[in-house]
Amino acid sequence: MSLVIPDGYKPALDTKETEIAIKLVKDYFERELAGQLNLTRVSAPLFVKPESGLNDNLNGVERPVSFGLKEQNDAEVEIVHSLAKWKRQALKRYGFSYGEGLYTDMNAIRRDEDTDNIHSIFVDQWDWELIIDKEERNLATLQMVVKKVYTALRNTEHYMSGIYNYIGEILPEKITFVTSQELEDRYPDKTPKEREYLIAKEAGAVFIEQIGGALKSGERHDGRAPDYDDWSLNGDIIVY
Repeated sequence: MSLVIPDGYKPALDTKETEIAIKLVKDYFERELAGQLNLTRVSAPLFVKPESGLNDNLNGVERPVSFGLKEQNDAEVEIVHSLAKWKRQALKRYGFSYGEGLYTDMNAIRRDEDTDNIHSIFVDQWDWELIIDKEERNLATLQMVVKKVYTALRNTEHYMSGIYNYIGEILPEKITFVTSQELEDRYPDKTPKEREYLIAKEAGAVFIEQIGGALKSGERHDGRAPDYDDWSLNGDIIVY
């Protein structure tokens, strides 16, 4: 585990107050995200059958947690890694239309995760998917959606700063866009994570585009699923 706790760090809230604050921030961001992107909340599975093809294989090497179901002659099921594939099937099965989407508060287990301050074996994350036209599958749409998600983040920060006076509003008004190749060109002697840190510190909030493919150096900025993730139209939001 690569958990980093600064010397002299003292939490502003005790454990109970922290749990209350976590619920507050999750509830508020949930409403903001749904409003920005026209999403409806749905329930999602904790496990799926391997033969369904619905489990996310992440980088293709992570091992899912599996177990047998007694009432189905010990048929094997897998704890989901994420719901990337399931969501797309659900949009059709539930009858969603153009401009509509779904989201869920997803729980998962990733047994091969490298844990640190922001990564855990237990995953608790918002998972969402939106229906767009084929013609809208382009960089302009991606950046428009990123701006809406970022607006939800800023609105949540404003809300929480009004409740907890030790929280300041530090997110910049606008998010910066940069490709993973531009980062390598700018910081050729740094690792991908060091590049992310430097650009986030400089910009305050950044969206790093085009993650997964080989850079000019022959290295990848980071791993991405090979079977559903478009490495030319993807990215990560990072805030400092």
